[in-house]
Amino acid sequence: MAQNLDGADTSDHGKFVDSDDEVTEYSESPYRYAAGSRPYYPLRIGELLNGRYRIEHKLGHGGFSTVWMAYDLKSKTDVALKVMAEGDSGEYEYRMQGEIKKSVKNTSGLVLYQSNFFLRGRGVDHRVLVFPMRGPSLDSLVGREIPMASRMSAARQLLEALANLHESGIVHRDINNNNVMWGIAPLGHLDKAAKYKLLGRPLKVAVPDEPWREGEVVKPIVVPDDLRTESFYLGDFGLAMRLGDPTIPPGRPPITYCSPDRLHGKDPSYACDIWSYMCVFTELYVGFAPFHTWAKGGVISTMVRLMGPLPVEWKGQYCDPSKVQDSWYAQESTSGPRARPDKTEIEDLVLRGRPRASQIERQHAISVLSRGFNMSPELRPAAKELLQDPSFKALMDIHCP
Repeated sequence: MAQNLDGADTSDHGKFVDSDDEVTEYSESPYRYAAGSRPYYPLRIGELLNGRYRIEHKLGHGGFSTVWMAYDLKSKTDVALKVMAEGDSGEYEYRMQGEIKKSVKNTSGLVLYQSNFFLRGRGVDHRVLVFPMRGPSLDSLVGREIPMASRMSAARQLLEALANLHESGIVHRDINNNNVMWGIAPLGHLDKAAKYKLLGRPLKVAVPDEPWREGEVVKPIVVPDDLRTESFYLGDFGLAMRLGDPTIPPGRPPITYCSPDRLHGKDPSYACDIWSYMCVFTELYVGFAPFHTWAKGGVISTMVRLMGPLPVEWKGQYCDPSKVQDSWYAQESTSGPRARPDKTEIEDLVLRGRPRASQIERQHAISVLSRGFNMSPELRPAAKELLQDPSFKALMDIHCP
């Protein structure tokens, strides 16, 4: 149940800006609140939801949800509210997270809901998932100066979280830098004015065209560096599944994080997660993504250039036949052990990103990348195995002993 502002919160509700561009450049489209395909639920700063959650700021949005910072009047802590759009897009994730809670022994590195409730919309209910408050995603910090100790700590904590998932039979299927979050220092002891001094007042515009209830599009917070902690978390289980389930939910990671086997129609596997993890690891280690889409032939061309040819038996199975190049594929069957990726290309990548690293450190990095980016999924290491890999451990010892 959503209550109006009367009696709920009479303090600062932020600032309406003169130009919509000040907000909409960083936020969801205001027109996603209009009736149509899976519209968002309109909310305003200061509203009280479910009798206990006071909306204080905006955290972000996704294709099927908006995420708000709220103060829990009962627990006296800040929480994140993920408000699902119309439709059943949130029901699968809700059920999957429930299964993860039951089956994964150690969930300390995962962002899982604490409780949930419903908001009544235009004839339908919108599920709201209540999460612990977390900091920004790695994606929001691209291009910023982050110490190597923090980067490698994130790499290790993410791999530990992934190993716990895999040990329980769960494949994440959507690992990318937008789904890895920093911790944030607790702010629940501060009043709203003090929080806004740290995070900035909400800048907002009204949802246009007289929606069925008043709402605001709000620019998301930017968390200052000194509020981030050294804890990292894996979230967003909207595509996760139990390995071996007969029904595979549609979807895959962003194409630059997606494994070549998935792009060739192969079933999800732990190895797919390892490939995606290695993409995040590479960004953390060298400071840029290993693959991109602007080369001729798209992302697969950049994979082949760096890692060597694809298995010939995959030929004819690529998801975008218009971009296929014969040169992508090995000339002989690769059902047996394959050659490792081209270490010269990997060495160039490491040298570009880490020119001051010692030769010993670079060799360890090349070894880790070569193992994790093997084109044959069956030859990629398991998450638990990679945690014990001598070169992976050496990199951790160098930067975050």
